[in-house]
Amino acid sequence: MSVIEKVRPQLVKSGPRVTDEHGKRVRVWELALRYALLLAVLALTVGPFLWQLSTSLKGPTEDIYTSPPKFLPGDPTLHNYERVADTIPVWDYALNSLKVATANVVTNCVGSALAGYALARLRYRGRRAATLAFILAMLVPVEGIIIAQFTTMRELGLNNTLVGVVLPGSISALNVLLMRNAFLNLPYEIEEAAFVDGANVWQRFVRIALPAVKGTLAVVAIFAFMGAWDDFLWPLIVLSDPSKFTLTIGLNYLHGTFANDERLVAAGTVIAVAPLIALFACLQRYFFRGVGEGAVKG
Repeated sequence: MSVIEKVRPQLVKSGPRVTDEHGKRVRVWELALRYALLLAVLALTVGPFLWQLSTSLKGPTEDIYTSPPKFLPGDPTLHNYERVADTIPVWDYALNSLKVATANVVTNCVGSALAGYALARLRYRGRRAATLAFILAMLVPVEGIIIAQFTTMRELGLNNTLVGVVLPGSISALNVLLMRNAFLNLPYEIEEAAFVDGANVWQRFVRIALPAVKGTLAVVAIFAFMGAWDDFLWPLIVLSDPSKFTLTIGLNYLHGTFANDERLVAAGTVIAVAPLIALFACLQRYFFRGVGEGAVKG
């Protein structure tokens, strides 16, 4: 009997071998457990949104409280989205939210990049104290300083303006620390070579450091956009003119005083979530790369 004939039964008996990224063999029950956990997390995170999407597509004659629940709509319709536009000026609210979120993205990307570079690459007295100040700022809850923010906006005459909505969140301490850690991962030899060639600080920042942390900038942009787009408490406090309401405040008017139309609320929710999904879909490649760039060193 040849060697191949001796080995072949062993290969057939053992079956295909599953290994992880390190080449270590993974047992079948471990693989099944991993997939089960992934499916459970997927159901908990994506399931509610899919249920809202399904509810928004159901007509008025379709029972949304049936037992057992029916996930797929029997007769899909977009009439609920038309009713949202008829009930509230949803596109005006969405435009206000877009203005606030875009301004928040620009201010956070620019300000966080400048502050993070100064904390990571420049040498001056008080640098560690400044870094500690940003870390401590993350520990302060927003609700604890919201009265001081409102008083400041009133003294500046920015109450009931979109500028007043943007200003308190224009630079986030978390985004500054993300940019700082991303800049810390860059080799100093590159900047030293640029310094020898005569590049000043601004040129080293714009031409060398900033292009190397595009992934972290994408993370900052996503966090800033999501924070501004989803914010409800601060715009509710600082805004009083309905024409300047953001989308999160405007959607609150879809709730009735004595009864709610869940189809209408679900359609408004999908309208509010859709821009976030589109943004992440466009920047996901840079997002996952930026998570590694801005990881905290331990």
